Amino acid sequence: MKKESILLFLLATIQFSDILDFMIIMPLGSQFMRLFEITPRQFSLIVSIYALSAFAMGLLGAGFIDRFDRKKALLVVYAGFAVGTLLCSMASGYYLFLAARAITGAFGGLLGALVLSVVSDVIPFERRAHAMGMVMTAFSVASVVGVPAGVFLAAQFSWRAPFIVIGCFAACMLVAMAFFLPSMKDHIGEKSDRLPPWKVLGAIARDGNQMRALLFTIILMLGHFSIIPFIAPYMQLNVGFSDHQVTYIYLAGGTLSVFLLPFVGRMADRHGNFRIFSIASFFALFSILAITHLPAVPIALALVVTSSFFVVAGGRNVPATTMVTSVVKPESRGSFMSVRASANEMGLALASLIAGLIVTKNPDGSLEHYPYVGYFAIGMSVLAVWLASRLKLGK
Repeated sequence: MKKESILLFLLATIQFSDILDFMIIMPLGSQFMRLFEITPRQFSLIVSIYALSAFAMGLLGAGFIDRFDRKKALLVVYAGFAVGTLLCSMASGYYLFLAARAITGAFGGLLGALVLSVVSDVIPFERRAHAMGMVMTAFSVASVVGVPAGVFLAAQFSWRAPFIVIGCFAACMLVAMAFFLPSMKDHIGEKSDRLPPWKVLGAIARDGNQMRALLFTIILMLGHFSIIPFIAPYMQLNVGFSDHQVTYIYLAGGTLSVFLLPFVGRMADRHGNFRIFSIASFFALFSILAITHLPAVPIALALVVTSSFFVVAGGRNVPATTMVTSVVKPESRGSFMSVRASANEMGLALASLIAGLIVTKNPDGSLEHYPYVGYFAIGMSVLAVWLASRLKLGK
């Protein structure tokens, strides 16, 4: 159990840096729009290019990822992620920054797939949701510690500073991974059993249950991420948050999630993943509606609304991820999770692009049409519950 705890801690830390690198873009959204002199649509492309690159690399990696020791794969992919993040800090303009985000996304998407594959390989199904909840608290820790620290660094020094720190942190983590991560080869079968890379995608496409899981992943992301890129800009430009106060969103919501996501995982192990996912999704509808219709209100009330979204909308991802990892056998899990990461990134890119097409900027600088993004997210969330009910789960 001690080795298991160390492994989960390392995986959560890897996930922390990966998520932080992606999340730091959102609270800096208004700064990027001002510094790069770009529109909301162009800002949404900064988010989308990362996801589109991760989508492409996930499909490419699906044919090979199960052929290697998970440890070696993690080291190589994480090194690429560190390099991409440092390149972001060196970009001299909008288009070079887009290129650097594409490089980071290519490795970041594979990294998430590998982390979830390791959890699924090592942790028995009966305890897997709780383990997923522990690893997924990386999102919450990134919100509580990473995002406020990143915003502070950007305010004190430059927007480049957060990316320099994340890149250096990843380089240090590579050393820890080399020493403390165990070799993981149990998923590797005989060479005669391996499908050629070009047949891996075909095997997934012929499996109706896996295809439903991928569609579920995309729809859930559309119902979750479409409102996220503009939460911070909306709170600043419409509700009245300052550049400093926007960090409170991540601090409050992340703190609650750190304590509640493992609890959600335990409830899912005890009462069933689908039941807990459905309950969390029901409450998420009200949070989405409240955030996207929020007028200028006191900061404390706005934080109650945003924190509710962190908890219930983020909480539903714990049983959702556990369900998706359970539709495939261990020997094919890495390949499937790589494709699943691509599906996740496709949904993320589409969600960001759709939101960017809907949201516009008024002459006074405030954002308009954000409520329509909320209606779209609610519809996708309801559809995700129906798709989840049709998944056949194994172990």
